[in-house]
Amino acid sequence: MVSEQKNSAPRWEIDSIFPGGAKSPQFAEFRQNIAKEIAKLTKALEKLPKKLNDDSRTKWAKWILDLQKTYEELHLAGAFISCLTSQNVNDEEALRIDAEVDEMGSKWGMLKASLESWSVKQSNGEWKKLLDKKGVSDINFYLDEMRTKAKLKMPEEMEKLAIELGVNGYHAWNRLYDKMAGDLRVTIETDGQKKEISLGQNAPRMTDPNREVRRDAFKKMVDAWESRANLAAMALNSQAGFRLSIYKNRGWESPLFEPLLNARMKRETIDAMWDAVIKGRPKLAGYVNAKKKFMGTDKFCWYDQDAPLGKSVKSYTFDEAGDFIVEHIGSFSEEMGEFTRIALDKRWIEAEDRPGKGAGGWCSRVPIRKESRIFMTYTGSFSGLSTLAHELGHAYHGFVLKDNPPFATIYPMNLAETASIFNELRVTDAAFAAATDYDEKLMLSDQKLSSAMSFLSNIHARFIFDSRFYEERKKGVLTKDQLNEMMRQAQKEAFFGILDEKEGYHPLFWASKLHFFITGAPFYNYPYTFGYLFANGVYDRAIKEGKAFAKSYRALLADTGRMTTEEVAKKHLGVDLAKPEFWRDAVSRVLADVEPFVKLANQKS
Repeated sequence: MVSEQKNSAPRWEIDSIFPGGAKSPQFAEFRQNIAKEIAKLTKALEKLPKKLNDDSRTKWAKWILDLQKTYEELHLAGAFISCLTSQNVNDEEALRIDAEVDEMGSKWGMLKASLESWSVKQSNGEWKKLLDKKGVSDINFYLDEMRTKAKLKMPEEMEKLAIELGVNGYHAWNRLYDKMAGDLRVTIETDGQKKEISLGQNAPRMTDPNREVRRDAFKKMVDAWESRANLAAMALNSQAGFRLSIYKNRGWESPLFEPLLNARMKRETIDAMWDAVIKGRPKLAGYVNAKKKFMGTDKFCWYDQDAPLGKSVKSYTFDEAGDFIVEHIGSFSEEMGEFTRIALDKRWIEAEDRPGKGAGGWCSRVPIRKESRIFMTYTGSFSGLSTLAHELGHAYHGFVLKDNPPFATIYPMNLAETASIFNELRVTDAAFAAATDYDEKLMLSDQKLSSAMSFLSNIHARFIFDSRFYEERKKGVLTKDQLNEMMRQAQKEAFFGILDEKEGYHPLFWASKLHFFITGAPFYNYPYTFGYLFANGVYDRAIKEGKAFAKSYRALLADTGRMTTEEVAKKHLGVDLAKPEFWRDAVSRVLADVEPFVKLANQKS
């Protein structure tokens, strides 16, 4: 049955983007045109007047709109390359093109750096007149934000040099890590036969009901990363060192300055969120104790976080999962349901379980084509259904923004998780309401609290590690053993003592988790917790107002590319994110499931 389910999971359709994969003539021509456009923009920039006035305003407006158009083309090229390198980590031509697109991106970035430097030299009055021009007025938030950031950066030539050096230095460490992770293999035994699988294929074994299978999956994953730990430490130290050097020359003292700037968020907001999390999460101890009792163990280990409870876990074919999501997302918003059906029917989703694929799951907008593509490995479990719903939420967010100017589609990571987690909450509640079987109810209840633990403890451990790692990295390079101990201490604090002291931790998590190595997004952790709690607040509003809230929900998503985080919340929810009330309510909402779970688990334990 499981084999049939896996075989029915589809491969995506990407030939409509560019036929022929990495060797596509159309893709090659598209990239050549981008290179020509960048060259034209560079020449045009040299001829533009240095000062804004009545005579130069229209010329600058056109140049900025052309720069925006090239950004969209680069985004499309990057999205397609991500598809190719994820579906086959050994596609050497795709990996070569990935570096080529990165290089073009750096050249575009240098043009933007010139725009930034030029913008701060213009008077506020002339700048405002430029932003009032047709076409430019639609992206005034992005341009104002760019100008504000420019005032905080290094001189133009230094910023350009940093961008250029980043292509073959800083970002190369990210590409090296991706290749290293994709190449790792583990050996498992199935029906007496030994089989070599990728880490992506091993990952679902971490959610197996059998604790011995989970332990084996965890041990094999750790052993695989142990063989590359020194290289991973070199990569992490090197990219962090590069980032800290940039910060030093910009005069940015805190390593959190850039992440918060990119998040369009105040420090008071993230502090209010973590404070509510730290004060509320000890209630999860009741959940963990009940889970340990049910599993018949006195230890709670890293590999128990996603352990499903119950003797049987309902399976879903890919088509069944898709139908379920369409039904229950559509019952809130007809538009969302219709969009989800289109994404499934047009095969925008790569879900087949096969060797050679990259690990993890993601969704990318495919601009110009006004589509999205989703990458995952579908397992047939409710967890797989939930992941599918999550990524389809990202795709819907992209759909809402598809007609916006490209610069008005750029939203921060913390708001990026709103639609995805909203979808997860919707299908989880629907599955629980439809459940008639004890084991199914228990599994779904456990799923909700397992997610809560992930966002309130697992993600916080990553945030604590990143915060301490960057402070220590200022003093010098850290060894693998130092990184291991730092991660262990972060997990001890974030999991408030519930992990087994001897074998419960995952010290190599800093190496095995790709998010630590994503050079384009420092501190790629707290946005998940923010998104989880923010989405819960939005979802709570949807429950209270029903289908009438669908239009407001769409409007909220549409504004994520043209407002600060706090402004989005104030306009559409009427809340102040820098104050504790919203976060306390959100944490209380997700922890309200603990007592019902304990009662349910105790019925059989």
